[in-house]
Amino acid sequence: MKRWHGGLTLLLALAMGMAGTSRAWAGEIRIGVAGPMSGSSAAFGEQLWRGAQLAAKDINAQGGINGNQIRLIQGDDVCEPKQALAVANRLVDSDRVQAVIGHFCSSSTMPATEVYDEAGILGITPASTNPKVTERGLQYIFRTCGRDDQQGVAGAEFVVKRLKAQRVAVIHDKDTYGQGLADAMKAHLRTLGGKEVIYEGLTRGEKDFNALVTKLKGLRVDAVYFGGLHGEAGPLVRQMREQGLDAPLIAGDGIVSEEFVVAAGGPRYVKGVYMTFGADPRKIPEGKRVVDAFRAAGYEPEGYTLYSYATLQAIAAAIKATGSTEGTGLAQWLHDNEVQTVMGPKSWDAKGDLKGSSYVMYGWTEDGKYAEVQ
Repeated sequence: MKRWHGGLTLLLALAMGMAGTSRAWAGEIRIGVAGPMSGSSAAFGEQLWRGAQLAAKDINAQGGINGNQIRLIQGDDVCEPKQALAVANRLVDSDRVQAVIGHFCSSSTMPATEVYDEAGILGITPASTNPKVTERGLQYIFRTCGRDDQQGVAGAEFVVKRLKAQRVAVIHDKDTYGQGLADAMKAHLRTLGGKEVIYEGLTRGEKDFNALVTKLKGLRVDAVYFGGLHGEAGPLVRQMREQGLDAPLIAGDGIVSEEFVVAAGGPRYVKGVYMTFGADPRKIPEGKRVVDAFRAAGYEPEGYTLYSYATLQAIAAAIKATGSTEGTGLAQWLHDNEVQTVMGPKSWDAKGDLKGSSYVMYGWTEDGKYAEVQ
């Protein structure tokens, strides 16, 4: 992962008086926003982009950060690790961003954040939940969401204590996020005295899971836990229902988009589907004005939209307080200080994880909406 910028770059930096300091400001602060802006997970990229866009607009309208306007630069990684690496290198070398919001898929965030950390650039993911994101000792990497070893526990507790399921299937998409979440759920399931009757991976991008569903029916499963994204969860649950398998499907935050309903083939297929996600940020009082602004513009700020808004607020607060975009100072400030955001006050531990993060269970309804399970 080592990267060589070349002697010419160094000479230019020295000539411009930039060596040993943060990337020079020129009346603007460049923030990268990276995620799946196209492809099957583009709905999540749109959430990150819209959240950051409105946050930048609001901050700029109030004079920017220490008089500097924010300019967002988009990076499309399509939730593919190799593409994420290319995006990260471009944001650092060509676009010369001073901080990054992103990425979305943990498998993309992992290689990309190696690049940001090596370059000394603050990177905060609003959505990558794999524990390894912040377990690698990277100095400049944070997140504004929870971890899979938290939501996997919540999923297992719901399956055992609320659904009373005894024959549980654990399915994943073989990806860093999906398999990591499934493994966390499986581990806690066993601490609760349960044990999966099948643990199996499917391939991202596939749409025909009928053979798997037939196997699940033969095993007489009474709950299916899925670690992955809506692109596979939708066809899976539809084919379960079409084959007469009415067992609940429980997933994580990878299906927290109404695109899940589209992928499932319509609202009639999503009843009996549950998912873990943080307490609905749209209901937090601090974010009411922002939520109203999104809705007035015809956009429902679902999923990670407000997480992205809050992430830019955190970056802006650190830059404003330190008067710099230098990564070491920004990271240290975030470790030491609490930030007021549209999702309430946020603070971080030594690893870059939130000091407080909890998951709740949501259920999808027949009208294709999700609501917290009471």
